[in-house]
Amino acid sequence: MRFTEATRETGLARLEAFVPRMGRAYAKGRNYDRGPDAHRDVSGLSPYLRRRLVLEDEAVAAALAAHGPEAAEKFIQEVIWRGYFKGWLEHRPSIWARYRTGLLRDLEALERDRSLRRAVALAEAGQTGLECFDVWARELIETGYLHNHARMWFASIWIFTLELPWRLGADFFYRHLLDGDPASNTLGWRWVAGLHTRGKAYAAKAWNIAQFTGQRFTPRAQDLAEVVEGLEASEPEGLPPVAPLRVPQAPDPARPSVLLITEEDCRVEDFALAGFDLRAVATLSASHLRSPGHVSEAVAAFEAEALCDAAARAGQSAETLHAGVPGDLARWAAKAGARQIVTAYVPEGPLRDWLDEAGPDLRAAGIALCEWQRDWDKAIWPHATAGFFKVKKQIPRIISQHQLL
Repeated sequence: MRFTEATRETGLARLEAFVPRMGRAYAKGRNYDRGPDAHRDVSGLSPYLRRRLVLEDEAVAAALAAHGPEAAEKFIQEVIWRGYFKGWLEHRPSIWARYRTGLLRDLEALERDRSLRRAVALAEAGQTGLECFDVWARELIETGYLHNHARMWFASIWIFTLELPWRLGADFFYRHLLDGDPASNTLGWRWVAGLHTRGKAYAAKAWNIAQFTGQRFTPRAQDLAEVVEGLEASEPEGLPPVAPLRVPQAPDPARPSVLLITEEDCRVEDFALAGFDLRAVATLSASHLRSPGHVSEAVAAFEAEALCDAAARAGQSAETLHAGVPGDLARWAAKAGARQIVTAYVPEGPLRDWLDEAGPDLRAAGIALCEWQRDWDKAIWPHATAGFFKVKKQIPRIISQHQLL
């Protein structure tokens, strides 16, 4: 699957083109990985949904209108999974902190261990000798995308067959996926490793790969790990308790403001900007925060175009800020004469970490960081405390509440 333009117009065109397949065709064919130029039964909307160039409720409404709630059930559930993972991580922010700390440890081990370094390099280059895995690695680098089923197989092979640290695999994905977000990527890898649903690791099976790639790949059973045991022993402390959701400070239209546009939400025109005294507007380049390693140029370019498109649609002339020294954020806002920075909600992840680091300088300058939060997230996140089933039960209410049917 190839992605050309990171604009809302392109995202909406992709949405419209896929509407006829959002029903039973999606339910029947969504698990088949047919190859990078033949993904007919998955939408390819994820890079646009991730940045809210296309909104989740727009995708769900389109599916409902064309197919009704029964036939569109699987498509709707997959859209809502993204919100579930985000909410789950918001309830357990320490899981993200564990990942970042553990990744630094794994990278330090990589520097010390020559054989591990070589094994990881071969895996990332698609040179392990296992055809399916190698093709997926190269597809990820070349296109910025992998079919969701291939992501599961790949992660399982990385962890259990190649016996490589799972965080290094998650980092490899996050550096290259155009749709990568910290919740879906981190929790997806944790799920495969048996850490999300503890004790239930995902095993890549040769027959499953052969069937759902249409025989494009036919690995032998002995090519893959025969015994797959979850990694829960590596986290003896278990999952942290569910924490209350963070309540952001709401923007005050009466205060002099600057608008900060990030890739977390490229539909800022939804937030009644005309009612604010905006002294300056900026887009924030932050893709490099994804990893201590080199983040794909394609990811950075997609982010830059999405941000430019967001500012243009909002009718704003925006300067470009780089998420470098956190104190620069306060200096930019103060120079504009602002008393608050207004932005869309930034969930757990590297940008949230960076904004938290900017907090002391903002407070010292008397500048508030204020966030708009979408009703879609407010409807899903409170229920994302355990497995997906709790959220799934709420789907009829969410559909009704948002008048999508």
